[in-house]
Amino acid sequence: MAGQRLGIKEVDDGIWLVSFMHYDLGYIDLEQRTLQTIGNPFGTRLLPMS
Repeated sequence: MAGQRLGIKEVDDGIWLVSFMHYDLGYIDLEQRTLQTIGNPFGTRLLPMS
């Protein structure tokens, strides 16, 4: 993802959601100065059958 843009959105006071494209990667807690990752955001997705 080097050189790519990430999205950040405040979801609570001092808690920010970090996203890449439509994948949520984790949360940044500014007060605690921590990053909590979300389990494999690129995991298997089910696609509708045609």
